[in-house]
Amino acid sequence: MSRFRARIGLRTRLILAFLLVAAVSAGTTAVLTYREARTAILDQAQNTAVSSFRDQVQALATPLPVEPGPLQEQLRRIAREGRPHPWVVFAEYGSLRVSSGTSPVSTVVTPALRSAVLAHPHGSFQRVDRNGTPWLTIAVPTVFRAGRIVRPTGLVLYAVMPLTSEEANVRAMVTAARDGALPALAMALVPALLAARSVLRPVRDLRKAAEQMGSGRLDARIRTKGSDELADLARTFNHSAVQLERSVDELREAEARARRFASDVSHELRTPLAGMLAVTEVLDEDADRLAPDTAAAVRLISAETGKLAVLVEDLMEISRFDARAAGLHTDEVDVAQAIRKTLSSRHWNDEKQVTTDLPDGVRARLDPRRFDVVIANLVGNALRHGGAPVLVRLRVRRTAADATPPHRSATDGTETPARLVVEVSDHGPGIAADALPHVFERFYKADAARTRSRGSGLGLAITLENVRLHGGRVHAGNRPDGGAVFTVEIPLTGLEATA
Repeated sequence: MSRFRARIGLRTRLILAFLLVAAVSAGTTAVLTYREARTAILDQAQNTAVSSFRDQVQALATPLPVEPGPLQEQLRRIAREGRPHPWVVFAEYGSLRVSSGTSPVSTVVTPALRSAVLAHPHGSFQRVDRNGTPWLTIAVPTVFRAGRIVRPTGLVLYAVMPLTSEEANVRAMVTAARDGALPALAMALVPALLAARSVLRPVRDLRKAAEQMGSGRLDARIRTKGSDELADLARTFNHSAVQLERSVDELREAEARARRFASDVSHELRTPLAGMLAVTEVLDEDADRLAPDTAAAVRLISAETGKLAVLVEDLMEISRFDARAAGLHTDEVDVAQAIRKTLSSRHWNDEKQVTTDLPDGVRARLDPRRFDVVIANLVGNALRHGGAPVLVRLRVRRTAADATPPHRSATDGTETPARLVVEVSDHGPGIAADALPHVFERFYKADAARTRSRGSGLGLAITLENVRLHGGRVHAGNRPDGGAVFTVEIPLTGLEATA
């Protein structure tokens, strides 16, 4: 039921509500009209009949004792003059029963009417229903008048009149109202559609503008006209959009200034740092001939200068990523040899520090320099913050099981490339669960108490950007038996992988 409700749109609900109101209004009007018209039709027939019959009875001259023959003739005359329809007149006088017709209409007269006529000298009437046929029954007693004295003679006349024609008129009215309901609802559909359109147009404009803003077009606005609540909503939306666009522009300008500042500072620091590095290299060579305290200070300055140089280079790299100026210069390389070269250039050849699982024959189109940075940052991070030995493992993951190049999906037959997978794991304490989502953030430190580290704090962020440039992804996790593991996946579109 909830799914069905979810599929009913606002337009449909507005139209249904409009039609429901129209149907209820038409139905209420029809019921009230029917009741009033029925009452008017029956009352008119009833009043005409009662008045006419009472006049006929008052003009009746019947000698007592009553004789059946003459009385029946008078009853027939009264019946012929019945208004608005012919009557069947029935008379009771003691045990005498005389009727103007042959149909047994005396059964229509109820005991309640017989009791009422004895208490009212002017007569009484009643509407009854017998076997689905409506009847009007009128009872008027004949009286003997002597001056102001009025006494009943004991003779009571009953007029019985069928109301079939009046009921037929009422049924015809009901039929006409029923037959006119559907056309009325169909006609009500037109203003319902117009009303729904006028209400939903601002809503559709609002949705379209919101979608445009969601896609980055902050200059989207809604045309406003009128002074109703929807127009107020559109004006509020436009005002909010203006404020949002202004805030976003200010943030973009501030971000651009910050990027330019970092880039400018890095550029300005490179030249003096180059001179400082040259000086510290000379001082390092002569440190053994200096006094112990002076030698320690020289080595400290040399180390910190090296860290500062690394930080400046990393800041320069990050600024290129932020400016969308970083690009790939790819070449087809042997991945295993590239990883061995990275480890060898940084003197990570000791198996107590780094072990490898690098099958030969895996070739890929990579940017050698950026891939070297990725491997160096991950291994260096594992050595600094994890536990030796660090394992570097290379493999090829195919999206279709046991597929051979070109790889094809086992489900739809479409070509799906394999992925180059490099895992760097250590035997340290692993990464805390609350730190996992943040390890690739710039300058993030899992240990808040560790304000300084041997790295720049940008290595993993640069690794993430370099992997993204290759169209891949990198994620961090923990091994089941302890230690952190970083996994790099790069697609091998169009390349042979023989591993």
